[in-house]
Amino acid sequence: MDFPKVFPAFDCWYGHRVSYGETDAMGVLYYGEYLHIFERARGQFLRERGMSYNVVEERGIILPVREAWCRYRVPARYDDLLWVHSGVAQWGRASITIVYECRTEDKSTLTAQGYTVHPTVNREGKPVPVPDWFKELCESRPTPSSLQA
Repeated sequence: MDFPKVFPAFDCWYGHRVSYGETDAMGVLYYGEYLHIFERARGQFLRERGMSYNVVEERGIILPVREAWCRYRVPARYDDLLWVHSGVAQWGRASITIVYECRTEDKSTLTAQGYTVHPTVNREGKPVPVPDWFKELCESRPTPSSLQA
């Protein structure tokens, strides 16, 4: 997948403070932690639209990760505040692709960028078409109450 030139319109900003336990021996955010941070940003994306991932699963849609990619640009270090910009970049018949940009506290410097691809499957693990309600949820604007949480 080519990273989009323009960030998707349906987006979210998630703030993440790098903890000591997320760093390597050089005090740099360990590369594998970025996928955990992407997961937290996805959760925030849904919560801002009024639904937790837990409720998505209760409604019968599971979103495993089929593919993950990350490019590291500038090291993030212990106690840095990162802003993770996430958004829906692409819909497949039975999948969703979400892109991420990690930026410094002032949002001026890109530290990493990546994407994850999620098939939409049922509880038995069988692919199912993206439900209209889920696409409408992801393409909605954040709810005012969720932005204050």
